[in-house]
Amino acid sequence: MRLYLIRHGLTEANLRCLYYGATDLPLCGEGIQGILTAKARGRYPDRAGLRLYTSGLLRTEQTLSLIYGDVSHEALPAWAEMDFGTFEMKSYEELKNNPDYISWIEDESGELACPGGETNNQALARFTAGLKLLRKRNQDALVITHGGVIARLMGRLFPEEPFHFYQWQPRAGEGYLLFWEEVGRAAWHRVALPETTI
Repeated sequence: MRLYLIRHGLTEANLRCLYYGATDLPLCGEGIQGILTAKARGRYPDRAGLRLYTSGLLRTEQTLSLIYGDVSHEALPAWAEMDFGTFEMKSYEELKNNPDYISWIEDESGELACPGGETNNQALARFTAGLKLLRKRNQDALVITHGGVIARLMGRLFPEEPFHFYQWQPRAGEGYLLFWEEVGRAAWHRVALPETTI
């Protein structure tokens, strides 16, 4: 089984370095142009033989449409970004003196929720459930999803790799190809990057 995980294109919140997960933003102009440029350079796989998925949020729907046009696909909410609750659409500078935020970023257990949002562990459990669903379907697939989703799943799947969350997080419009050998072990390659590897 092959599984492509592609991060959506840039949004205004990305450019402003804001926390946002549940907020349903469209791509910005730079995001649209970035996806179209990557497509023109042949950075995305042919969709033949692939089941296509998005998280259902506007930015993933737009990214899929820019790459493949108006194609049949399925929206799976399990692949949506983490809900940051009251931290949504706020920057580090806005939050750095907030006691709730300080507690959340210092929490190593993953059990402390963003006020009104999810815990890291809840989000990861949801992402993992989305992955298990596609593994059970056992069909080659491509998912347009979110940076945090991809980074957390890669960290879960490949704990032996010496990369932290932000090193796993792909740039907008980029991602990974995962594939499983017959014995069930996963392997990976970067997707839609210039000719570099980690």
